[in-house]
Amino acid sequence: MKIFKLLLPFLFLSLAAQSQRSTENDGDWSLQQLVLRNTAEADLMIRVGDIDNLGFGFDTDFNPFSGRSTWSHGFPWKVNTTDARGTDRIMIPGSFKNGMFGSDGYTGTTSRPANLPQSISIPLTDVKSVKVDSAALQLFIDDFQSPSMKSKFQVKINGLRFTEAEKMISRIDQTGPIGKLITLRLTPELLQKLSGDSLVISIDDPVSKVGDGFAIDFVKLLINPRTIYKGSIRGKIIDMDTREPIPGAIASVEDGSSAIADAEGFFTMENIPAGLNIVKGSHTGYSSQLKQVDVVDGETNENLELELKRSGKLSFNNKTLQEGDQLILNNIQFDVNSAVLKPAGKTELDKLAAFLKQNIQVEIQLSGHTSSEGSAALNRELSLKRVRSCKDYLVAKGIDDGRISIRGFGPDMPLAPNDTEVNRAKNRRVEMKLTSL
Repeated sequence: MKIFKLLLPFLFLSLAAQSQRSTENDGDWSLQQLVLRNTAEADLMIRVGDIDNLGFGFDTDFNPFSGRSTWSHGFPWKVNTTDARGTDRIMIPGSFKNGMFGSDGYTGTTSRPANLPQSISIPLTDVKSVKVDSAALQLFIDDFQSPSMKSKFQVKINGLRFTEAEKMISRIDQTGPIGKLITLRLTPELLQKLSGDSLVISIDDPVSKVGDGFAIDFVKLLINPRTIYKGSIRGKIIDMDTREPIPGAIASVEDGSSAIADAEGFFTMENIPAGLNIVKGSHTGYSSQLKQVDVVDGETNENLELELKRSGKLSFNNKTLQEGDQLILNNIQFDVNSAVLKPAGKTELDKLAAFLKQNIQVEIQLSGHTSSEGSAALNRELSLKRVRSCKDYLVAKGIDDGRISIRGFGPDMPLAPNDTEVNRAKNRRVEMKLTSL
């Protein structure tokens, strides 16, 4: 819970003055919008919002990209009308109902409509001149408290749910209030949004009715990013009930880094982006666990313990499944170069929708696969469109789209050699994986 503190004007001005900097990777910190090319951290960087800790400023020796948290600051504060839309302001979820489901200091010291969530728009004109292989968003966030306040934030990019970002935010428990950096890799589906005119980031909790106020200092889009501020995570993965180590268990973070636990359950992950990270522990036969970890540039976090509980079992299509298991969804086939579902595929997805409605705690990943004819890149795009059509069908049947992630692998993961039509048919498939149980 936030503690209300009166702001001292002279302190505010002093700190704000100290925040006026210019650095190689970010240029003039006071600018509301900036584009830089070929920096140490990316082929292209587009920033929206000034880097000034919501107007409170940073100590002269504080690096907001190092992964360290800011000190606790006061609230509320006066919004500067020159700040970029969606930045440097207190925002209260749109679903909040006063006095019903709990609230924090940000909520109690602001009012509607000034504190309604605002989207942040990143112009993409400069992206069109760059070959995009990967991209990431960096956000300097302030005072998200989902674990303690039970808020349920949704993150959307151009209207599309960014479930990976939601999983991170749902496990972040900031208080003080304090600010901290997070880095989010864009999924292949979201990378396609970079071909438009702008990337619109929307964060809100439309469900819980909780007053979990939050703020964002700035957002950066990094095209073909390189991690320059990084640290390490060391930890141990154990069985929750027996307290014994789980050799071979996997620790991973959202950017794709992972490590395998040794015979004693210990693991080390290096070169992890500085800032807030969510580490996932997983192993066959166990339910995964996710924990928030602070990673500081040049340092090692050594206090992480992941406790995995034996996974329950569920039945689908006459098969018994545990978390991490996957199976081919039969009868989901498409015409050549088409992502339109056929009647037989809809029947199969009706079964899956019924399963998900009966087991509301289950989350899944749908992956699309193709044979190898034609361009691999086009096949990946096609396979992604196909599983998107599957997801859209399930959502239309009443399944929360936040429970379904999708991947399009194209020809990259064949079940059989692509040497006969029979084998190629085997490779054209949609698979379901239980990612949370």
